[in-house]
Amino acid sequence: MNFNYSQEIDSSVYETHGLDGDIPLRIHKDQHLEFKGALRAQRDWTKHVHNVDGYKGGLGDPFSFISVTVPECLPDRLELISYANEFAFLYDDKMESFDLKKDLKKEATKMLDAFGDGALDRRVNAKSGPEKRLQAQMLSEMLALDPERAVTSMKAWAKFVQLASRTRSSAFETLDEYVPSRVIDAGELIWFGTLTFGMALTIPDNEYEICMEMARPGYAALGLTNDLFSWEKERHDAMEAGQDYVFNAIWVIMKEKSVTEAEAKIICCSEIEKYVSTFRQTVEETKHNSCLSKDLRTYLEAVLYSISGNLRHTGRLWLLFLVNMLVMGPFIPTVIV
Repeated sequence: MNFNYSQEIDSSVYETHGLDGDIPLRIHKDQHLEFKGALRAQRDWTKHVHNVDGYKGGLGDPFSFISVTVPECLPDRLELISYANEFAFLYDDKMESFDLKKDLKKEATKMLDAFGDGALDRRVNAKSGPEKRLQAQMLSEMLALDPERAVTSMKAWAKFVQLASRTRSSAFETLDEYVPSRVIDAGELIWFGTLTFGMALTIPDNEYEICMEMARPGYAALGLTNDLFSWEKERHDAMEAGQDYVFNAIWVIMKEKSVTEAEAKIICCSEIEKYVSTFRQTVEETKHNSCLSKDLRTYLEAVLYSISGNLRHTGRLWLLFLVNMLVMGPFIPTVIV
C-alpha cells in the first residue's frame, strides 16, 4: 500500500495493551474532514431523531475513529464516510438506551426498513422514518461521487443490517460458535463497504469470497478486541435489562471453560493475539502475490491498519467508561488483567 494521505504515529505516545501485533498506527492528515462529516451527522440526527448533547461518537482527541481506522481514505471521501460511520454510531447509541428485550425488535425493524429491499431507493415520503431519510441522503451523496462503489457499499451495508439483526437473539455455548456471529456483528460488511468506497477499491466478483475469507481473522480480532474493552459496559447493560446472557466473548469463555472473569480476559487476549498474528501473516504472504488483484491486496492491508486504529480508539472509550462508572457507581468494573 502506498501512503499518500496519512502519517505514522510514534508508538511511545499510545498504549497497545500488547494486542496490536506491532501493527503501526497511522492517522489521516486531513482529520478535520472527519470532524466535519461526524458533526454534520450529529446535527442531522438532532433534527430528525433526537438531541445528541454530550455525545462524542467517533470523535476523539488525539485519535478520531475514521482517521485512524481508514488512514488512507481519499480526502474527497473522508467527510462522507465519517458521516456514514457517525450515523452507525448514533444508531448504536440509540439502541443502547432501549430495553434490550422489549424494544430491540421494534428498533431493528426501523433499520431494516431503511436498509432492506429499498436500500438503493432514494425516494422518501411522509411515511418514511428518520433512519430512511438519513440513509437516502447518504446514498444520494455517495452516488454523486462514485455510483458503482456506492451501490456496492450500500448493498454490503444492507446485508449487514439484515444479518446483524439476528446475531444477538440467543446465547452461545462455545467461542467457536460465537466468533462467526461476532464477526458479522462487528461490522465485517459495514467495513467492507466503508473501505472499498473510502479508498476507491474494487474487489472483482470472482475474488469476493476469497477476499472475505482471507479478511475474516482480522475481523475476528476486531470483534474480540471490542468485546474485551466493552465487557463491563455490556454486562452492566444486560444486568439492568434483566437479560440472562451477554453477547460478549468474555461471557462465552466464562461459561464454556468454567473460569473466572479475570481468566476469561486472559484467554480472550490470547485469542486476539492469535487472530492478529494469523491475519498479519496472511497480509504479508499476499502483499506481492500477483495472482490476486491489487485492490484485494490493498483491502487486506487496509483491514490490518483498521485493527491498529480500532485498538487505540476503543481503548480510549473504555477508559472513559471506567471513569464514569467509578464516579457514578454502584457497579464497579474489574480492571483488565
